[in-house]
Amino acid sequence: MNAGQQHLLDTYRAAQRGEAAPPAPGTHTVRTAREIQQWYRFRAVVTAPADRLPSRLRRAVHSAAACLLRRGTTERVDGAAEGVDGVVRSGVGRGPMSEAGRAPASGVGRAPTPGPGRAPASGAM
Repeated sequence: MNAGQQHLLDTYRAAQRGEAAPPAPGTHTVRTAREIQQWYRFRAVVTAPADRLPSRLRRAVHSAAACLLRRGTTERVDGAAEGVDGVVRSGVGRGPMSEAGRAPASGVGRAPTPGPGRAPASGAM
């Protein structure tokens, strides 16, 4: 049953009961659209700037990019990160100011020792 048929049925029932006929379909469509538009404008004014859609999208893209950039490192127990090349970097993947106000852990920040098959950094063998 479409909207026109439903309206005819409702009009018939209203006439049988002696009630007022319901409004025709589409009568209040323009008013409803204006009210919806007014609601969205109100929400845009009341919503905090950090909760608006562009800000939420920007934060999501930023966190996804940071996650992808950290993917090449593996976090160690002492807080340092070891990259795929074997170089130890302290504080990598912890965000800005991760080292601020904190004493360095033991062993963090030292030059990596050459592994098997690698020459020392000074060139002496």
